[in-house]
Amino acid sequence: MAVTFPADQTIGFIGAGRMAAALAKGLVAAEFCKPAQILAGDPIEASRNSFQSATGSTVAESNSEVIAKSDVIVLAVKPQMMAEVTTELKGDIDHAKLVVSIAAGVPIATFTRTLGGDCRIVRVMPNTPCLVGAGAAAYALGGQATDDDAALVEAMFATVGIAEQVSESLLDAVTGLSGSGPAYGFEMIEALSDGGVAAGLPRETATRLAAQTLLGAAKMVLETGEHPGQLKDAVTSPGGTTIAGLRELETGGLRGVLIDTVLAASRRATELGQS
Repeated sequence: MAVTFPADQTIGFIGAGRMAAALAKGLVAAEFCKPAQILAGDPIEASRNSFQSATGSTVAESNSEVIAKSDVIVLAVKPQMMAEVTTELKGDIDHAKLVVSIAAGVPIATFTRTLGGDCRIVRVMPNTPCLVGAGAAAYALGGQATDDDAALVEAMFATVGIAEQVSESLLDAVTGLSGSGPAYGFEMIEALSDGGVAAGLPRETATRLAAQTLLGAAKMVLETGEHPGQLKDAVTSPGGTTIAGLRELETGGLRGVLIDTVLAASRRATELGQS
């Protein structure tokens, strides 16, 4: 059964940037809640105006106003601003309110130290494709968060993609994979497009074909449930073009490079969290 947001409750966003607006827009489009049930606060007028235009929701200059009127609070500010924001809000957030953080690298312990040990906190690592409804998010529960909180957060982020529950110790791995992963995908699309241009295709055509090809491959993995290796083998004929290309990928060490890339980004996420 789909989770719906109670009609008498409000979701408040602290920070009204692109990620916050994308999530709010997804919630409204999926009829998870109504625009009137969303409130966002941001000190930057342009961000407030953009959020309001995208979602049809109400905005405010004061974070305290957002907290007072909201039942679920989404902390959508930059990680380096989080300490200042949570210190400002200390005392305004009680156990009745669910706090959702989408700030990369800020551990749950940081929130419980500032907001109190009884704070219901869920930490989420989303990624930028949520801006186009194709996000990949993972979330971890704080000690006071409930199963109902988990279901609510999963339903929220499913409106702009998929959401998976993991232990907090794995969120750095998520950051290295799906959090940073769109950049790896963009790099591969650009490289494939360069290959197409080298083979004689116009740049615009090559880029569109490269992007759609990776999109199609991803959809096949998600929708068929088959192992990527099986899907690869299905398009690899003996002595054909695909195996010739795959041989070059193996020679270049693509698999090892991508594995090392995820590991490097994950390690960096851990370093940032410790600092």
